[in-house]
Amino acid sequence: MVAMSSLALSVLLALASVIAYAAGAILQEYVASTAPSRAYAPVDRPGWWAAVALNGTGAALHVAALAYGPLSVVQPLGALTLVFALPMAALFVHRGAGARAWRGALLATAGLAGLLALTDGGTGVTPGSGERAVLAATAFGAVALLFLAAHGVHRPVLRGVLLAAAAGVSFGMASVFTKTVAEDWAWSAPLRHWPALLVVGVLAVLGLLLSQAAYRGSGLAAPLATVTVVNPVAASAVGIALFGEGFRHGALGAVLAVVCGAVAAAGIVLLTRERLGGDRPGRTGGGRAAGGGRSRTPAAPVRGPGRRAGSHADAPGPEVGERVDVGTEARAGTDLEVQVRSGAVAGGS
Repeated sequence: MVAMSSLALSVLLALASVIAYAAGAILQEYVASTAPSRAYAPVDRPGWWAAVALNGTGAALHVAALAYGPLSVVQPLGALTLVFALPMAALFVHRGAGARAWRGALLATAGLAGLLALTDGGTGVTPGSGERAVLAATAFGAVALLFLAAHGVHRPVLRGVLLAAAAGVSFGMASVFTKTVAEDWAWSAPLRHWPALLVVGVLAVLGLLLSQAAYRGSGLAAPLATVTVVNPVAASAVGIALFGEGFRHGALGAVLAVVCGAVAAAGIVLLTRERLGGDRPGRTGGGRAAGGGRSRTPAAPVRGPGRRAGSHADAPGPEVGERVDVGTEARAGTDLEVQVRSGAVAGGS
């Protein structure tokens, strides 16, 4: 009975952590959309500080959940952040998600949950000081490369996904160094771990700033899914390489982990494509502009019988088969002029 109570408490704490992370992400995206001039640290916005507090609360609740329950239960539950964030965004900030966004979110969540459930805790091996130095240099190098790549991309959504990937690497590596400190911590010599603690602090701050910038012009779902997936995947990769971790069920577990990773990646791609499609300009001929009103082009007079050549009416008219809406326009004079409005009916010869 005591074990069941501990497990139930762990699940509740993990779900509370997920809600805190989701609320923090929603606030970050909202601040990014309303304070575009401060992409990385809008310190003058109370909403940003509230997001920072929510993310910190989520991290503390996650650690508490791990204290009461097994890693195999708590980690997969953390993958639900995106599933919680979409309805919360629709409820609190009136930003709903379409069917494609939901499909992408569910794919990313299912793939990540399966991957985390297959990861084994390892044998408790910790890397030495030399390995930690190489790991820190590799982590900062990967973050720098993703940052530079993001600023070489002109599409806001793709730039946001790359920045989110850099944030995910930062958070994942911060988790790795936190684990190394926890494994070797000794209250008799707390200052012995100050290099690792410094790396944890720098990576955590980098992750926060990069994730904030990732939401600028990219919406909520694609950057959040990227951070949510890349964070544990990066940490798991290092755990397998340095901590003696692996996958349950041997070779079969490794194959299933690859499949789960592919599913999670497919979800991120679907979310990115969904956002890219939403950023495209309104199609001509569809009859509606982005704001829901009829799309209009400037008046295009068409030459009628007896019109003099060389006048302004000689501007080219619509081609045969072009979708136009023709309405008469009362003017003084003997000639008939029409106004062309795109996207209503198909014109003909």
